[in-house]
Amino acid sequence: MRQSKSLIKTYREPPADAETKSHRLLVRGGYVRQLTSGVYIFLPLGWRILVRIMRIIREEMDRIGAQEIFMSSLTPSFLWEESGRWESFGDDMFRLKDRKGREYALAPTHEEIISEIARNTIHSYKDLPQIWYQLQTKFRDEPRPRGGLLRVREFIMKDSYSLDATWEGLDESYSKHREAYRKIFSRCGLKFVHVKASSGLMGGKESEEFMVISEAGEDRLTICENCGYAANVEVAPALPPQSVYESNFKEKKEIHTPNVKSIDEVSAFLGVDPKFLVKSLVYMTDDGPVLVLVRGDHEVNEEKLAKILKNPRLATAEEVKDLLGVEVGFVGPLNVDLPKVGDLAVRNLKGFVVGAGKKDYHVVGVQVKDLGKVRWEDVRYATGGDLCPVCGSPLSIKNAIEVGHIFKLGTRYSESMGVFFTDRDGQRKPVIMGSYGIGPGRIMVSAAELYGTENSVLWPKSIAPFDIHVIDLVGGGEEVYNLLTGAGYEVLWDDREERAGVKFKDADLIGVPIRVVVGRGWKDKKVELWDLWEGSKEEIPTRDLLDKIKNLKEA
Repeated sequence: MRQSKSLIKTYREPPADAETKSHRLLVRGGYVRQLTSGVYIFLPLGWRILVRIMRIIREEMDRIGAQEIFMSSLTPSFLWEESGRWESFGDDMFRLKDRKGREYALAPTHEEIISEIARNTIHSYKDLPQIWYQLQTKFRDEPRPRGGLLRVREFIMKDSYSLDATWEGLDESYSKHREAYRKIFSRCGLKFVHVKASSGLMGGKESEEFMVISEAGEDRLTICENCGYAANVEVAPALPPQSVYESNFKEKKEIHTPNVKSIDEVSAFLGVDPKFLVKSLVYMTDDGPVLVLVRGDHEVNEEKLAKILKNPRLATAEEVKDLLGVEVGFVGPLNVDLPKVGDLAVRNLKGFVVGAGKKDYHVVGVQVKDLGKVRWEDVRYATGGDLCPVCGSPLSIKNAIEVGHIFKLGTRYSESMGVFFTDRDGQRKPVIMGSYGIGPGRIMVSAAELYGTENSVLWPKSIAPFDIHVIDLVGGGEEVYNLLTGAGYEVLWDDREERAGVKFKDADLIGVPIRVVVGRGWKDKKVELWDLWEGSKEEIPTRDLLDKIKNLKEA
């Protein structure tokens, strides 16, 4: 491709609203352009990268026997009502009506549509197993799109679905996807970790994520540098160290704290570290209200809480006032006739602070024995310094970008939507399902985060927009361009009438790792061959160029 004729335009300044390195680079390099909040156009450079990523995905999915299909983004509401997600998806789902008043959704995911296909095509155990996949546009009404392509309202996703007759079959399909995902991310040049994760709105029995460690990421992982254990903080066990923390409050007494409610306010007023404050949170459950106790610097993990309490939800301020006669912020665990669930980390405190159970007062110097009967459980998000559940070493917390997620759905959708088959014995049974997603755009973002600087990006060779970038400084580039394209390479030829400095700055933003510079040596039919991944540059005769490039591409 001649660069002078292409839709490739770089920018010297990043967009004012860019929060991440990848966002700045993708806009400055002319890969994407924002149309509106959370909606992006892929320009030729960006689309070429995305196509190469999707090609790798297709190759590895085909390798495990998956069959590509293409499902509609416009989906009728009755399918979502059958699964129960028409309501549970909430405001994240784009909803609309046709001219006859019938309701539809722009699909944020396709489990319901797969179930509709399966219940009309799967009838016998002889029809199983199956793996179907697609690369399709998804829609989610993100309240706060951010990070360029990281959190958007419209995005391309590879989602695949396995359908099996047995749980052992699901295990095999799940294992195939796990291995395929490892190959996909490795071929795309990513450094990634594989972690246990939450199933969230997808439901199901088990899930795992593939994550790229990056400060730009919104997910948070617990990482053990000693044994390699890693998990999303949403599911990681929060095992506190055995250290005992003792405050300066030796005597239990009530202190007047006028208009001081929040953890930060109480901490500042009393001059005590937030970890010595114990929050008393009222949760409503199917069995009645429960008081949940956590350290002031910790947060309740409601997914963990739901494993020990029936349908817990945080009580409203009005419910708390009606139940305990006190405002939120002054609720305390002393002399309260409610079942109590305490986080394990609270047991390691001495002389801590709690609400006094009346407005404008707190109690300091409280000991664990003062709390009465408490059910001690892990009910919070893990934090740095917690102990690894495998080797007992301290954990660190790191931000990460989720690039893939695999789920064992089990019979969650088949039972609610009537996806049944007849087994060998003539028994009618639900199909056992799995769901597996990859974000091609997130692979692109992750590579930019991993291998970008403020003014340049170096794409992995497998996903770079072109195989070779020919930078023509003296006018001999057409011969080199024809030689390389004739050998089957995808080549960008910078034939513009620009200064060398401009061409090299633009080349840094375009990020093709193999460059051929046609410069001073051209009078002797020599060119410079650069491999930016290896950091190598050499001047070679043009006759040796194809052999040298073949070696670089295969390295």
